[in-house]
Amino acid sequence: MADDVTGNGTGAVRQTALQALERLAVEMRPLLHRYCARMTGSVIDGEDVVQDALLKAFEAAPRTEPLDNPEGWLFRIAHNAALDFLRRRARTNAAHADDDLDMIPALTSPVTERESVTASLGTFMRLPVTQRSAVILRDVLGYSVDEVCNIMCGSVAATKGALQRGRVRLRELAAEPDEVSPPELEAGERARLMHYVERFNARDFESLRDMLADDVRLEMVNRTRRAGRRDVSEYFHRYAETSPWHCVPGFVDRRPAIIMFDPQDPSGPPRYFVLLDWENGNIVNIRDFLFATYAIEGAELITLDR
Repeated sequence: MADDVTGNGTGAVRQTALQALERLAVEMRPLLHRYCARMTGSVIDGEDVVQDALLKAFEAAPRTEPLDNPEGWLFRIAHNAALDFLRRRARTNAAHADDDLDMIPALTSPVTERESVTASLGTFMRLPVTQRSAVILRDVLGYSVDEVCNIMCGSVAATKGALQRGRVRLRELAAEPDEVSPPELEAGERARLMHYVERFNARDFESLRDMLADDVRLEMVNRTRRAGRRDVSEYFHRYAETSPWHCVPGFVDRRPAIIMFDPQDPSGPPRYFVLLDWENGNIVNIRDFLFATYAIEGAELITLDR
């Protein structure tokens, strides 16, 4: 018992708490991403917010006392991280991400939960932030109104009001025609993406290594990071040893991407995606979602014609 008050005892308790939080984070990561992607309107930005939230969670984890509701605590951190992201983006865009709830008419025709679940990420982005959060937590993720109040730190009345108005607005938006023009690539960027895909599908990984910048960075999302041409070159070695994943050039949430298909199920749905950043004709950043397949759920996927 005396050990509990020593430095070693406190350290052991702290380590146990962090291990429990790590297990919880692994279990909840797809759910957190589902929420953050809909809050930010992008599966890519959603993953950035999840990573930020988890970092904050590990920094803020209690030193000794166990959490009463660790799942709700973690979701509240993700919620606040998403709001911080939206504020930063609003400042960058010189626009306001959140609207005044009083400006939205309190209509009475709620959407069904099914309509909320199937709404696109872009549609969610057209809701004011408070409505968006309430609808996602209640209708998409299935939390009770009390749990939503706890995560959003709001009253029951305010939460129910935001939920009702968010459902109404989703139904109105679903009835509107989609007038968004398809994304386009500049000719040089399109040629680079096409060439990468051709060499990858031909399993010509030496050619791909030749495209790497000396200071290239790699992120295997939800797994590891590497930096420098030598270490990142091993990335292609791993692909050379595995089944021949087939890739197609395209867009993920309107960003240039490589969309990956399972070689064992070539006619099936895309499994994950890879993002590349180029500079002076060389690859300076690779972001591979092989170990974060949850991220493709709800993404707007467009393939390029060859």
